[in-house]
Amino acid sequence: MKEITINAQLRSEFGKKASRDMRRAGNVPAVVYGVEKDAQGAPVSKSIYVSEKELAKLLYTPNVYIVNLNVEGKTVKAILKDLQCHFVTDRPVHVDFYQITEDKPIVMEIPVKLNGLAEGVKAGGKLALNVRKLAVKALYTQFPDTLDIDVTDLGLGKSMKVAALSYEGLEIVTSKEVVVCAVRMTRAARAAQSDAAKE
Repeated sequence: MKEITINAQLRSEFGKKASRDMRRAGNVPAVVYGVEKDAQGAPVSKSIYVSEKELAKLLYTPNVYIVNLNVEGKTVKAILKDLQCHFVTDRPVHVDFYQITEDKPIVMEIPVKLNGLAEGVKAGGKLALNVRKLAVKALYTQFPDTLDIDVTDLGLGKSMKVAALSYEGLEIVTSKEVVVCAVRMTRAARAAQSDAAKE
């Protein structure tokens, strides 16, 4: 899986005013949590901030990344866990990063990639991708960049559900009943079928 490095700084000021000032300066408040625990075993979070420009490399891309979060010289491997955006401008206002390790499985959404020319498309149908990403559980070292799906044998009017998919080392968390893709009938395909039935 692709990795990306993002520089971050520890926060020293808190509260609404501090957060507003931080955003005006082009930064986004964030927290990172996951591995570290306190004496009671509860997760310990670190309050940080990242520049909006740095964050854009992670947000505005179709790719999914493991994040090498460089917090003042110390690198933490993490994934983007939660993103809050402004309801009007859609700019990021807060980010949660979840720290990961090589020995603990995590859940991530991985992009779906359809491969091949479907039989139904040859017959005049149109291939439709219903879900762009699927939730998958695995060690982060096992994650592929994309979940490749061969649609060559997918006929006209047929669909493919999550239940039909399997990948070595990965557990698909998305419901098995979810339709991933389908070959839909077009007017041309219906007309061709109608003409064939008349002959």
